[in-house]
Amino acid sequence: MKVLVTGGTGFLGGVICRMLKARGDDVVSIARSRSDVLDQLGVHQLQGDVSALDKVIEASLGCDAVIHTAAKAGIWGSLADFTSANVGGTLSVLGACELNGIRKLVHTSTPSVVHSGGDIEGGDESLPYANHFAAPYPGTKAVAERHVLKANGANIATVALRPHLIWGPGDHHLLPRLLKRQQQGRLRFIGKPKQVDTVYIDNAAEAHLNALDRLDIGSPCSGKAYFISQGQPIALDDMINKMLKACGRPPETRRIPVPVAKLAGLFFESWYSLTGRTDDPPMTRFLAEQLSTAHWFNIDAARRDLGYQPRATLSEGLARLGEWWMREGRKQESTP
Repeated sequence: MKVLVTGGTGFLGGVICRMLKARGDDVVSIARSRSDVLDQLGVHQLQGDVSALDKVIEASLGCDAVIHTAAKAGIWGSLADFTSANVGGTLSVLGACELNGIRKLVHTSTPSVVHSGGDIEGGDESLPYANHFAAPYPGTKAVAERHVLKANGANIATVALRPHLIWGPGDHHLLPRLLKRQQQGRLRFIGKPKQVDTVYIDNAAEAHLNALDRLDIGSPCSGKAYFISQGQPIALDDMINKMLKACGRPPETRRIPVPVAKLAGLFFESWYSLTGRTDDPPMTRFLAEQLSTAHWFNIDAARRDLGYQPRATLSEGLARLGEWWMREGRKQESTP
């Protein structure tokens, strides 16, 4: 197939591009930046904003399918920026699919679309969308996912995947922030240990290829959303300390009560709004919710309909993470 990957220079998008090329697919990427790695893989790259319809039309011309990973993620930022990237970008992808006659769209969503702030333990795809959101990211991703699933029909097959807490080699976002917080003495756990889902990067990328291969007009997975994880819930404290250990760091033990974290989140959000700061606050209400609640999901539907299997185990993934960090990742720490 010829496949367009939006956000191909990102963490997940880059691994999806590599796996598609490895099996012989023709791959196009559209992203704001270029990647030397994608050039070496033979991926055709176009630079542009995915919210610009003309750019996505150009990038997807002649493609059989689109894997839409591009999004604005984060715990802080303006609603307008998140809406433009996550909703506007998704509408551009849907428009380009219609105009170019593309039959398959695999959309990367997030479990946050069903999280209203309480514990979720073993939830499945019957969970409704959350009735409120503590940040623009999950709210705009919920709107985008609704658009994607509603578009499924006689001319295009769509599916939404909800990978949770993607980690592994090549992570230039979550892991560096985690290590920086610990180095600055700002890393804390919140409340009692709670179980969460995670997913190793290669497993998350393979799930997208599984969905691409199983998806077609009228297929069992068309028009549906699926949770994607290791299928192995783990206490958030344990997972963070395992990642720290893989990078040669000592474990973290300090924690603060949930009410204190939520109050701190409200304070920092108010302060940042008043001062117009755009960098991430030390704490937000959304982050406090995510770090203090259980959120793990039943992935039986993905196993059944997509043939998904998390082939890389937690221990294998951590070993690969440690090897990558020692070889390449720690160079980031010396980069200004």
